[in-house]
Amino acid sequence: MTGRRRWTTEEILDTAAELLRTSDAESFSLRKLAAALGTDSSSLYRHFRNKTELLRAVADRILLGATDGYRPGGDWKQRVTALALRVRDAFGEQHQLAAVWGRYGSGGTGSRLLMEELLQALRASGLPDEEIPARYHRIVILIVALIASDAGVGTVTPAEYEQGMEQFRVAVLGADPERFPALAHFARDIRPLGADRGAAFEEILAAHLDRIEADLP
Repeated sequence: MTGRRRWTTEEILDTAAELLRTSDAESFSLRKLAAALGTDSSSLYRHFRNKTELLRAVADRILLGATDGYRPGGDWKQRVTALALRVRDAFGEQHQLAAVWGRYGSGGTGSRLLMEELLQALRASGLPDEEIPARYHRIVILIVALIASDAGVGTVTPAEYEQGMEQFRVAVLGADPERFPALAHFARDIRPLGADRGAAFEEILAAHLDRIEADLP
């Protein structure tokens, strides 16, 4: 009798990533993953202790791909920006995984490589060592928040997008000028949440880095 196939960790992560392309972390389960692999969920516990550990490992592979081939260049701000954009682009193809990263984080090699480069860039800025951990934490929170926000918009279907745009037009252009005078004044210039998100990402990050530079000794 032929024994049941033993799946490698990489094969499990490949299948999990594929499932997460079309479903969110809430509906994803080890049982569904096991069914896709043609095995039972108990076999997956040889590789991962629980669903959260598995999701973190999948997200970490995205970070690993983002840092693959990365070579630091330019000043410290250019290094941080280049790395942030690589991470954004890596998750941009897999919106559900960006949401996973935003919620669960990661703790593998990809995460360590990202942390190492950000910390080295901040040291190159001239910041005192005692200030770097807090500055690093704020940068990471900003990057994760921006990427997770992009991911939320990226999962919207065309029908949902059109419905949202209609609601936006009603809410903004139809605002009562007596009750919402500022909104009525700026209504025709206010952009929907999904507009120019790429440019907004870079501008927000640049403003944060400029603030750090202004505080340098």
